[in-house]
Amino acid sequence: MAQLTARQRLLMTFTFFSMFFGAGNLIFPPFVGAQAGAATLPAAIGFIVSAVGLPILGVLAVTFAGGFDKLAGRVSPKFALLLGLAIILTIGPCFAIPRTATTSFEMMVAPFVPNGSAWLAQLIYSLVFFTLAFLFAQHPEKLSKVLGRFMGPLLLALIAVLFVACLVHGIGTAAAPSGNYRSNQMARGFLDGYQTMDLLAALYFGIVISANVRALRVEDEPQVQRETAFAGLGTGVLLILIYGALSYVGVVSGSIAAIDPEHDTGATVLTNLTSSVFGAEGTVFLGVVFVIACLNVCTGLICTCATYFHTKFPSVAGRAVSYRAWQVMFTVFSFVVSNAGLSLIIKVSVPVLSALYPMAIVLVLLALTHHVFAARFPRVYFWTVLLVGLVAFAGCVASLVSVFGGSLPWLESALNLLPLQTKELGWLTPAVIGMVIGVVDSLVRARR
Repeated sequence: MAQLTARQRLLMTFTFFSMFFGAGNLIFPPFVGAQAGAATLPAAIGFIVSAVGLPILGVLAVTFAGGFDKLAGRVSPKFALLLGLAIILTIGPCFAIPRTATTSFEMMVAPFVPNGSAWLAQLIYSLVFFTLAFLFAQHPEKLSKVLGRFMGPLLLALIAVLFVACLVHGIGTAAAPSGNYRSNQMARGFLDGYQTMDLLAALYFGIVISANVRALRVEDEPQVQRETAFAGLGTGVLLILIYGALSYVGVVSGSIAAIDPEHDTGATVLTNLTSSVFGAEGTVFLGVVFVIACLNVCTGLICTCATYFHTKFPSVAGRAVSYRAWQVMFTVFSFVVSNAGLSLIIKVSVPVLSALYPMAIVLVLLALTHHVFAARFPRVYFWTVLLVGLVAFAGCVASLVSVFGGSLPWLESALNLLPLQTKELGWLTPAVIGMVIGVVDSLVRARR
């Protein structure tokens, strides 16, 4: 039975890491370190548990379930299709893909462009950016040749330079915890960690990694699943190391210049550091890091979205639609959004992401306990996801109304009755109730 060599497994790991590690992953950990200051260790542990643990568990759950459709199909086939479309569109052309171009432009080009010509510079930059991403995404089964061999290692090298510079500079006196990290640092780090939303991407990135494994002449499907799982675990190790390093970077930056947690971001934390350590060249250095990270993620997302739609909708209205056609549509749409209406789409997408995430967590946790629990009580999938989905949908509606300037006091009051709702964990109680109902329903159906 064919299996990958150690070198090939490392290549798959770098590819997987490159698809995960974008702008959000680059700015969240330093922001945690800058706010937590002297209490960064527990905060970073909490962050890593959710920002690394959940996505890697998602990779393993989906891989050994035989794909996300089979996993979500345990609720119902229609649910699997609807949730799949919602996740793909949200992490793809409606939010994450356009944001990669906009974020990297803001970090790399915007500081050097006069305000009056910023729109033209952004148009030209995004055109070049998406052209490169389109070319890199031509053959998803060969993505490892671009991301695994070159882009991923280059990104790791640049982050290593940043980390070493911080070691040389030293912390001095770590700042006192501030903002949301004044207390309960580990819990706050955990909550901020899952805002990276990598779990949603993890549910589908396995499609592309599996294709790359098969391209290396591994044909046995169980072995393909194992190799994908190995790549996921390797990615988890890399992410833990990088997040730990970037949290330290945040501590050093916080000791150099205090931040305002209400208005500053992780980008501010990194800019303060690179300006102090590298001088004027620091802005260029940081911009290069952002461009590479964003281009990697953009390429991976285009591959993932086009592959999914080509698999699900090989023809539309009786006409065949190729992978390349879907790739063109997603690239062009993302290019338009990144230049025309990204701010509104981001405002709308955040509540949608917050609604999708609890359902994804529940599915992954049930999948990981499938053989010892969920398989014995199959109705727990339906009832748990149903109740969690209702609460998540209600929260999404309330947030969307708020985004457009309105309010639904009665709905917000009802949601606030749930334990831990103020911590964004109000869905836990419906999840437990759903599991109990699912167990009872399964027992009743078995007796009948």
